[in-house]
Amino acid sequence: MTQHAHQDLTDAALEDLIVCPACDALYRVPDVPIGGRGRCGRCGHSLAAPRKNAMARIVMLASTSLVLMTAAIFFPFIELSAGGMTRRSSVLDAALTFSQGITVPLALAVAAFIVVLPMIRLAAIVYALAPMSFGWHAAPYAKRAFRLAETLKPWAMAEIFVIGVAVALVKVAGLATVGLGTAFWALVLLVLVNILNDTFMCKLTLWRTLEHRSRS
Repeated sequence: MTQHAHQDLTDAALEDLIVCPACDALYRVPDVPIGGRGRCGRCGHSLAAPRKNAMARIVMLASTSLVLMTAAIFFPFIELSAGGMTRRSSVLDAALTFSQGITVPLALAVAAFIVVLPMIRLAAIVYALAPMSFGWHAAPYAKRAFRLAETLKPWAMAEIFVIGVAVALVKVAGLATVGLGTAFWALVLLVLVNILNDTFMCKLTLWRTLEHRSRS
């Protein structure tokens, strides 16, 4: 057997292996039926959970999240009334509050974590998966786009922002009259849609589809 043939066999064998992201246990790629779930035998972590029409649903939910994020940016987020004075604030206003002096880096970080990075991640998901959801070949650089989306996931903190606002509202409610604007409910819906999106996202199936469609 030549060296090149041996290398081809080794690469083919490696393609059939996956590593549990929780405990690093090594498995052959499981043959999981649609609607089933393959779990790690050591820690129970879900390795594969393919769903029917999952890719189309992921694209639709990611597109919905983009619309909700746009609404959250441009519509009023919260209204505070106290002592005869009323003030409305948007998500951008929350970021721009720190846009003076030494707090400028904080303003940039807030804007990036709650607006910019979530929108880039959602756009990358739509770009990477939308063509394949119609049965087409993968778009150019689709694998890079999906890898970017996975890399940005821990840093897209719109959900954390909503939780922080909810905690703050509990403390402010006794001092002022609080009105929740359209942007607040858009962000709440965004959190729910993202959670639903994650339930359809089987990374193993998506990566295998990306590999297959990219080679075609």
